[in-house]
Amino acid sequence: MRVLYLLNFAGKAGTERYVETLVKYLHGRKIEAYFAYNIKGLLVERLEKMGIETFQIPMRSRFDFKAAKMLAELCRKLDIDLIHTHYLRENYIAMLAKSYNPKPAVVYTSHFVMTNDWITRLSNRLLSHRQDRVIAVCNCGKDQLIKNGLDGKKIEVVFNAVDPGLWAEPIESTLREELSLKDSCFVMLCASRFAHDKGHEYLIRSIARLKELTKHEFRLVLAGDGELQEKVRALVKELGLEKEVVFIGFRNDMKNLYYGSDIYVNSSQHEALSFLIIEALASGLPVIATDMGGNSDIVNSKANCGILVKYDDPEEMAQAMKTLMEDKPLLEQYSNGAKHLIEEKFNIFKMSDITYEVYEKACQNNCGGK
Repeated sequence: MRVLYLLNFAGKAGTERYVETLVKYLHGRKIEAYFAYNIKGLLVERLEKMGIETFQIPMRSRFDFKAAKMLAELCRKLDIDLIHTHYLRENYIAMLAKSYNPKPAVVYTSHFVMTNDWITRLSNRLLSHRQDRVIAVCNCGKDQLIKNGLDGKKIEVVFNAVDPGLWAEPIESTLREELSLKDSCFVMLCASRFAHDKGHEYLIRSIARLKELTKHEFRLVLAGDGELQEKVRALVKELGLEKEVVFIGFRNDMKNLYYGSDIYVNSSQHEALSFLIIEALASGLPVIATDMGGNSDIVNSKANCGILVKYDDPEEMAQAMKTLMEDKPLLEQYSNGAKHLIEEKFNIFKMSDITYEVYEKACQNNCGGK
């Protein structure tokens, strides 16, 4: 099967990681992969290093008929069987492309839990007959897609996943040496980009409360970049937390960071199914996460891998941090549970096979291609 992955912006966030992961584990095994994009970024470089052919298609809006024609012609040239899209803009363009080349089926993965406006809900319904299959990466994501006007019969929940063996293999981390931290210092890692929905200000206020609750030495390590980083830095200075909060910028050595930390913290207001959370768990790192979006599909009472907390409640977040900082047996229990959870529920080999089954269903039910 020839699959074209279509993405407007080929950057370095979770969606790009999703595409890269699928290509890595499906290309050459079950599919022949190609990639098309509008705005070039890190993902293009990574896929090209993997030997994947990449193509640029300008996509000005979701109703860009010129882009739809270009896409249809590219699919005809490459003899594409299926287009896998990831945002509404390229998904609409892929469905419009069926007017010029009906062969490729269209699969859309929704990476967000987001309410659409009424115009988008209406257009979702009008174009629904051209949508062959939809993947939601979490259960509440499927519920929201149905509310947004997509056909629930075409939606399947397929969790994001990682390679358990890749992350579970221990390494000697250099993080503590880099930051001049003692082994006894409790290190909490958060690697979200600095954006409005990632909850950094709430997280910093939680650290201020934690400082009042414990005498134990700790650090919150913030990895990543983004437009709100300076605002967060200013809050850290205002609250006198320059010692407790460390900024290390965007990093490519995530495994090194996980193995140098004691827990991973997710403070997001909006989340579908975070790759960072499941990578951290696969590395044996217990997680504290907000009860938002798909986080409860990962961290819950049955998973035995961490603590779920209310969003924007610094007291509850700080108490959860204090609990894991002081209860070593519980920390070890969650660490063991984390690896087991990833093996059973968020395993890339299982996820890629299920995704390929979705591709097969989409091609079989492709009305435009019949």
